[in-house]
Amino acid sequence: MDYSPLWISLETALISTLVTLVIGMTAAALVCRMRRFRGVVDSILSLPLVLPPTVVGFLLLIAFGKNSGFGKFLSGLGVNVVFSITGAVIASIVVSFPVMYRTLRGAFEQVDENLLNAARTLGLSEFKVFVKIMLPEAGPGIVSAVILSFARALGEFGATIMIAGNIPGKTRTMSVAVYTAMQSGNRTLAFKWVMIIITISLLTLCGMNYALEAGKRRRLRERTGDME
Repeated sequence: MDYSPLWISLETALISTLVTLVIGMTAAALVCRMRRFRGVVDSILSLPLVLPPTVVGFLLLIAFGKNSGFGKFLSGLGVNVVFSITGAVIASIVVSFPVMYRTLRGAFEQVDENLLNAARTLGLSEFKVFVKIMLPEAGPGIVSAVILSFARALGEFGATIMIAGNIPGKTRTMSVAVYTAMQSGNRTLAFKWVMIIITISLLTLCGMNYALEAGKRRRLRERTGDME
């Protein structure tokens, strides 16, 4: 059994999760501070969440194809997105970004505004308020965002097969491997990949629940210590 789809999927999901964490955290923090057009910006950032993955893949093909202006620019730099691992990573980033962004935004909005205002009153800059107050308080939510985004990227199929294709050992992820096995009539192989995906997804969700419970216990101990 060729395990390259497993390693390709893990590599793609890990890279896309790191990228979406940075972009999603920045976007969530900015949107939380917006007073005008918040609904419009939020809808645009969340749009890939409701679009069919094949539509996302089609739009990525239009944007990064060799006939597009941006695609020609990248080709001039020696960067090939279509039918490459880069395309698989970009597809995973786009489809998992809304999950990261919306979860982080919910976590940031649950932070007590009085804590943030108290820190500002003490003279902390907005950057220090974000790093020293916002991030620790939103810790469990950040963990959830990372794990859910990773799981979404790991299971991506539609956009990936549209822009990255189905090249064995290069762009074939586990989800694509299931599709390929079923197309060829190899249900046994498809079942093996399905079980691997289910196992990884279940372990990921268990890890998220454990991290959330650990975060709750830590905050409870801190509050109990403050009361004493």
